[in-house]
Amino acid sequence: MRNWWFWFCLALCTADQFRDRAVKIMTETPLIDGHNDLPWQILKRFNGQLQPTEANLTSLQGTHTNIPKLKDGYVGGQFWSAYVPCDTQNKDAVRRTLEQMDVIHRMCQMYPETFLCATRSSDIRQAFQEKKVASLIGVEGGHSIDSSLGVLRALYHLGMRYMTLTHSCNTPWADNWLVDTGDDKPESQGLSKFGEEVVKEMNRLGVMIDLAHVSVATMEDVLSLSKAPVIFSHSSAYKLCPHKRNVPDNILQLVNKTRSLVMVNFYNEYVSCQNKATLSQVADHLDYIKNTAGAEAVGFGGDYDGVNYLPTGLENVSRYPDLIAELLRRNWTETEVKNALAYNLLRVFEEVERVSNHSALPNENFIEISKLEEKCRTSYGYPNHSHQLRPGVLPAVLTLLLYLWLL
Repeated sequence: MRNWWFWFCLALCTADQFRDRAVKIMTETPLIDGHNDLPWQILKRFNGQLQPTEANLTSLQGTHTNIPKLKDGYVGGQFWSAYVPCDTQNKDAVRRTLEQMDVIHRMCQMYPETFLCATRSSDIRQAFQEKKVASLIGVEGGHSIDSSLGVLRALYHLGMRYMTLTHSCNTPWADNWLVDTGDDKPESQGLSKFGEEVVKEMNRLGVMIDLAHVSVATMEDVLSLSKAPVIFSHSSAYKLCPHKRNVPDNILQLVNKTRSLVMVNFYNEYVSCQNKATLSQVADHLDYIKNTAGAEAVGFGGDYDGVNYLPTGLENVSRYPDLIAELLRRNWTETEVKNALAYNLLRVFEEVERVSNHSALPNENFIEISKLEEKCRTSYGYPNHSHQLRPGVLPAVLTLLLYLWLL
């Protein structure tokens, strides 16, 4: 009985020691998370409103994220997702994306003591110094630009600093991950020619390219084309969980070669390939990516408020110190931990900024109109295309002419 009590107390004291170390490290180097869907929850629950009492972020209930949880989790940088579903494609995707970006800007406006809207790597460092959460915008899904480089540039000017090239649907210029499951048909065999122009313009602007949600062929095309490192804002290791949203070993080798970054996703389906998972299994993914792609290739992309099931021990953003304690328990060095917390992402962001070239003329290429769904769009400016009549107008005109002829 005494032996049992001794080992129990020893384990408890050791656990506290690792967590205390984690908190000390995170106080000096806060965590940057690559993907959080709180703006989507605000849209679904409050139609994008932040002023109702129940939407107050200091007391918000029923979400993985609120201000007290962020502080308890030592989150110092957050890429908030400006996400709109695939069913907005060829409809109102641009408008809906702008509204989601507006939510993020209003979060910074309403809670200036907590959030600092950031568009540069130096802004993140400033937020660290001011003990605020650097708030950056990641647009989740290339359908948000409606196949327009002009829209891409406009979103950049409004603060977008990464874009996920696809969500769970193809764009007219890039294939998504469901192509690899057989649930979607390849259209571009990776990137199309216009997709290559999108990548080049993102490099010129200084927008990080996010390969979460894309097909393996798209990953390969981008990693061979981009002049700057890329990110996977919320993906895990395929070797440990063979889900097609995860990153296979051959791509991890390219991640290492290009000094890119994989920010590990906490969704149970991507961690354990089951409905249940544990904090330890998330640490396994972090270990695997570190050992396969290098210690500079790993980060955190929890996907909080964007998923239904989270690992035991990582139920909300406040639990990050427990995960860092587990990495320390696994003999991660303090340098490796700090790199994963913040410096790997900052390195990639700074390299993207160095590659950018705003003195170069903007890319004026455009996608062929034949690649676009035309029923909800006009064709102004396209060569050899007169302005299209609204759907239903042409048949009505022909019917009227036929009627008049019969008379």
